[in-house]
Amino acid sequence: MLSLRLLRLFSVRSTCNQAPILQESYKVYKETGLRSLSTETPTRSVGVGSVKMSSRGKQGAIVSYQNVVVMRHGERFDNFEPSWAATAARPWDPPLAEAGRKRAFKTGLRLRESVEFPIGRVFVSPFLRCLQTAVELVASLSDGVAVKPSEVKVSVEYGLCEMMNSKAIRPNVAPKDGNMGFDVAVCEAMLPAEIVDKNVERMCKELPQWEESVLQAGARYQQLIKDLADKYPTENLLLVTHGEGVKVAVSSFKKDAEVNEVDYCGYVELRRPMFMKDHTFAAGEFDLLTTSGQTGVSYFLPRPLGSDTNQTLP
Repeated sequence: MLSLRLLRLFSVRSTCNQAPILQESYKVYKETGLRSLSTETPTRSVGVGSVKMSSRGKQGAIVSYQNVVVMRHGERFDNFEPSWAATAARPWDPPLAEAGRKRAFKTGLRLRESVEFPIGRVFVSPFLRCLQTAVELVASLSDGVAVKPSEVKVSVEYGLCEMMNSKAIRPNVAPKDGNMGFDVAVCEAMLPAEIVDKNVERMCKELPQWEESVLQAGARYQQLIKDLADKYPTENLLLVTHGEGVKVAVSSFKKDAEVNEVDYCGYVELRRPMFMKDHTFAAGEFDLLTTSGQTGVSYFLPRPLGSDTNQTLP
């Protein structure tokens, strides 16, 4: 009965096509920030499902934490071979460069050593460079051994795609009609068959409309992070997306944060407490755990007025 209540509590409706509502929501999110509902700071991250704490807040006892890692893809091939696009069948969808594959694998090794929770699900943008990044990540996270389907599931998620505008996709290579020609079955075929979840219900059924604004894309990323976490509240997630998606993961969950740079395979870790009250689960708000520059993502917080401690010597 507990699992049924949990599913009902976190049943959500896809909002990928509600651009005006999300756009306003994103502005409010950036202006107000988020408050952590955690009543104490644990000494280590804990995977959802394991009982860690018995402290109580207004929402009940914190029983576990859910972790979400949001990562950018590795280096793209056309940055190393600019002439590649001239003869490519899909010039808007470059593969990883060899340097990108190596970086993705090394990042997976680093992630495996640095985080102390199991990753249950990986969601990936349909763009080829993200799919190939996910392949390297899963391989390194499992130490080069094929991952058992019972341990991790990988799914293609349209909502994690690149910003659908000429700012992100170079005008000289973007399709004239804005049709990127993605096919989920083709994307899934690029992933190891034993880890693909073919039964997953995608949050976004199709790509965003071409020439979405930066604000609309930000609202899309922000909402999708929350929706995926709510849909799988007992699992830790890894989202493989694009630079703008990682920026939004910082600015949405760290009040007033401004992102300077997201390196290739740069990532941030979000965490939220899970509460138990009246025999049902409820989720707290996400906190950003990653400090600036720690994992390839640099950001800053505006200095409060009057905080300048520099003094003029006599």
